[in-house]
Amino acid sequence: MSWVTGVGLTRFGKHPGRGTLDLMSEAATSALADAGLERRDIDGLLTGYSTTLPHLMLSTLFAEHFGLSPRYAHAIQLGGATGFTMAMLAHHIVEAGLASHVLVVAGENRLTGQSRDSAVQTLAQVGHPAYEVPLGATIPAYYGLVASRYMHEHGITEEDFAALAVLMRTHATRHPGAQFRDPISEVDVLASKPVSSPLKLLDCCPVSDGGAAFVVSRECVSAHSVRILGTAQAHTHQHVSAAPSLTRFGAAASASDAMRAAGVTLRDVDYAGIYDSFTITLAILLEEIGLAPRGQAGKLARAGHFSADGSVPLNAHGGLLSYGHCGVGGAMAHLVEAHLQLTDRGGERQCGAPRLALLHGDGGVLSSHVSLVMERAR
Repeated sequence: MSWVTGVGLTRFGKHPGRGTLDLMSEAATSALADAGLERRDIDGLLTGYSTTLPHLMLSTLFAEHFGLSPRYAHAIQLGGATGFTMAMLAHHIVEAGLASHVLVVAGENRLTGQSRDSAVQTLAQVGHPAYEVPLGATIPAYYGLVASRYMHEHGITEEDFAALAVLMRTHATRHPGAQFRDPISEVDVLASKPVSSPLKLLDCCPVSDGGAAFVVSRECVSAHSVRILGTAQAHTHQHVSAAPSLTRFGAAASASDAMRAAGVTLRDVDYAGIYDSFTITLAILLEEIGLAPRGQAGKLARAGHFSADGSVPLNAHGGLLSYGHCGVGGAMAHLVEAHLQLTDRGGERQCGAPRLALLHGDGGVLSSHVSLVMERAR
């Protein structure tokens, strides 16, 4: 058994003059305060990676910077799935008795710390070095390819994608830390700049500076602890040119295994935190997991199914699409928001009184999948 005992999150957007270690420190300080712990209580540390500080030993570098002396330290790299992978590993570390309190932290000045061309080039390296990268493909190009195929097979439309972007922005308007808070309409999404057909600018998450952190503990040490019930992963491919399908990936297997480990079903889920780097990402993951029928995610979003007062509230902070995406910390913001929702601390974003949350992230081009099930303390 493990508990998320405290969470911390910076605002996302521009943080001029602040680097990876600064943003990680801010988020970590908030998470420790939320958990009611001191730095000396932390005996495990997990960090992600940073494209603006590509250090070979980021976990121990941060430990030195932040004043920690952990018995266990590890830096993880699994693309967009890294944050939830660290949560899964922290869960197993405390269950195995290797540590009592594991600090999980990530942060990056991806918006102000590197040029646009550098960011595009760095992220494009997820492609196959022989068959994809030399052809000039970018991350949006890979997802545009997936979107085109998905539209063909399941009848989804660009308007359906737009409905998901509007939903995320609607939720972000209620969060003071979101990078983008101005309301948008489906017309705005469809009229935004083309990026990689059929994806437009507002179908794509922004690049952000920011940080996120949480503490996973063996015991329920804070008044607002949330239990991790089940975790799982699935990996179907690395490169999109080698994917067995462009419409079916590993999300179904990962989510199903996590729920089986937790002893719950989709009917029990009353809050969802789902990775949304692009609107097509969110559509596919919702539908593959089973939170929406194939081809229906956008329609359900438009009908209010995933709204704050809907059947399954989704990404109440605004997700990657509107809260922002600072690398590893981007998905971790989904967990932070789920924790706040499960402890009735969502403020004006509070979505009723959810008992069970399902979180899912993916890395690469829908290649690596990680799912978590969390439950409010009884």
